[in-house]
Amino acid sequence: MSTQPYDAAVIGAGHNGLVASAYLGRAGLRVLVLEGTERIGGTLGDVEVAPGIRAPALFHTVGRLRPSVIRDLRLETHGLRLIHPEVRAVAPQPDGDGLVFWSDPARTAAGLRRLSTKDADAYPSFDQKVRALASFLAHLNAVTPPDLKSPSIGDALSGVKLGKAFRDLGTRAGREVIRAIPMAVADFVGEAFETDSVRAAVASRAVLFTAMGPWSAGTALVLLSDSAGNDGGAIGQTVFAAGGTNALARALAGAAADAGVEIRTNADVRLIKSRAGRATGVVLSSGEEIVARTVVSSADPKRTLTRLVDPVELGPDLLWRAGNIRTPGCTAKVNLALSGLPAFTGAGEVRGLLHGRILIAPGIDHLERAFDASKYGRASQEPFLEATIPSLGDPSLVPGDGHVMSVLVQWTPYLLRDSDWDAEREGLGDLVLKTLEDYAPGLSDLVVARQVLTPLDLEREYGLTQGHTLHGEPGLDQWFAWRPMLGHARYRFGLDGLYLCGSGAHPGGGVTGAPGANAAREILRDLRSRGR
Repeated sequence: MSTQPYDAAVIGAGHNGLVASAYLGRAGLRVLVLEGTERIGGTLGDVEVAPGIRAPALFHTVGRLRPSVIRDLRLETHGLRLIHPEVRAVAPQPDGDGLVFWSDPARTAAGLRRLSTKDADAYPSFDQKVRALASFLAHLNAVTPPDLKSPSIGDALSGVKLGKAFRDLGTRAGREVIRAIPMAVADFVGEAFETDSVRAAVASRAVLFTAMGPWSAGTALVLLSDSAGNDGGAIGQTVFAAGGTNALARALAGAAADAGVEIRTNADVRLIKSRAGRATGVVLSSGEEIVARTVVSSADPKRTLTRLVDPVELGPDLLWRAGNIRTPGCTAKVNLALSGLPAFTGAGEVRGLLHGRILIAPGIDHLERAFDASKYGRASQEPFLEATIPSLGDPSLVPGDGHVMSVLVQWTPYLLRDSDWDAEREGLGDLVLKTLEDYAPGLSDLVVARQVLTPLDLEREYGLTQGHTLHGEPGLDQWFAWRPMLGHARYRFGLDGLYLCGSGAHPGGGVTGAPGANAAREILRDLRSRGR
């Protein structure tokens, strides 16, 4: 048993846990990160698909990482190098044609003109509109949600800053952001574009990782949030980490170590110790007890409160509320090791057009029908896929002339109605290959190995409740002051001295580092107010 107290014991070495610990260490705190597995990075890590070939465990792009995190933690000095392909996304179509979305909106518009003059003219202005509305959300994401019951002077000051940011939008954009937040993304893109394939390609990132469809209320907010604080614009950001996503995890771990943070792997936390309603440390599965002035959890909020905290300390009401945080995992992952480069319709064999995200989303109704299946406990037989071939921009990921392909599979519900994922895992892999074959004939012949990670696998391997990659549904009822639940959105979570720093906290999931950075700020504020 360790009797010398740490200032902070951080549960989990995922990217938000590492970000929070690095900021705390930089402030002079004695910090210990406890990771239950042998690897760091969590879903930001990588997995071996075949000998010498590794693929992203889950997230395959890192373009939403908050710039201030890169700057503050000096991640480039720890080996982080970002790859920005000119092509953001390509959307092959069933008729053999395809859409190409470039980082330059004008170049994208020129390509759309052959389909629709209206859409070509609308694209640059829609891109600017998304950027403007997302800029306000970036301000919102940087603040701590207010205490709605007893707002403080700090809350008032944050409100003043947000008010200024809102005024800076201008009257028209200010009205538009209020109108857009609760909208269905299908309506949001439908106001700008007339071509169904363009609508679907732009809207698709508003439903990725969620249990919502394009006609679900609040999905426009998801799209705007995806562009907040980055260069996403209309089609979203596409940025890779050289060396794979695990390179970002290593850079974050390096920054934390430089700040004096101690990182222990194979240290599974089984209990958050508490006394008189205050967290006092953690107990590992080995029985070792670690004393800490604060406990910081990067695990999802439902897991944190329902599985790690003594239910007697929480009480029945809070335990019930935590158990009802919505975590309907609906995303699977298929990784493919390929002997060569596939040829997608609409992109041909032009390697440059495949450097970005590959979207299998031919229309809004196609997306909605795929979502419909998940509502009834079935995996869609025509899923929405988002794929990347990161080895195109970074040949070091694979030996020889091969490639690795990372495929996100949307609307694969954690709870299947008539079967289970252990029985359906390989069938899902077959379905993904069949779907890709419709757009890239001959791709199956290039596959030398594959790996299928279902929502059940994501729960088992990474501790994600119900396999939800965002630690909680990003719906309107779990956003801002309601994330993860009302009264617990200020990173202080359940018990005094217990904090939430993972994707289940404001401003939500994805590879941003924002929850970790925001949580660290509040922890330091509390410790200073107590006279550390």
